[in-house]
Amino acid sequence: MLEEVKKSLEASPIVKKGEYNYFINPISDGVPAMDPRILRELTLSVYKHADLDVDKIVAVEAMGIHLATALSLATDIPFVVIRKRSYGLEGEFEVYQETGYGSSNLYINDLHEGEKILLIDDVVSTGGTLTALIRTLKDIGLDIKSIVAVIEKGEGKEIVKRETGIDIISIVKLDVIDGKVVVEKTVED
Repeated sequence: MLEEVKKSLEASPIVKKGEYNYFINPISDGVPAMDPRILRELTLSVYKHADLDVDKIVAVEAMGIHLATALSLATDIPFVVIRKRSYGLEGEFEVYQETGYGSSNLYINDLHEGEKILLIDDVVSTGGTLTALIRTLKDIGLDIKSIVAVIEKGEGKEIVKRETGIDIISIVKLDVIDGKVVVEKTVED
């Protein structure tokens, strides 16, 4: 299982941004083109490992959108996107997030106290985005049933757990070693 996902990740080119080894992959960057078999493998894995007794799937713009769409189509659970720009809608929440390579604001709409959610994102590396989001989602009064980061790189998963008390399900754990992506383990192992 997850063979297409592993092959795709291991073929990822590496771009250095300061000290950060940034891998380029359709899961996390939308280039090169996404092979539908990869999305099917990821969707099935999330389906098997996450709590899907939820009202909404919540994705982070931009690279969580295709993951949430595929999962929504497979489960008939509606999804909402946490956006990088404000719409100024009533009830909008703003979240400031810092990562290892930048900072920005995110905007949450159409999530309401008491709703059960699954939060999905493409990568957890520094933990900055997910930590900030979890705190705000808890403040809103949401019931976070599962958090899925398709790709785990670095110590972000442990940082999020330490800072928020919530475990993240990662589908693939990887590292960049000698300029290449190395898949260390998958949720299926």
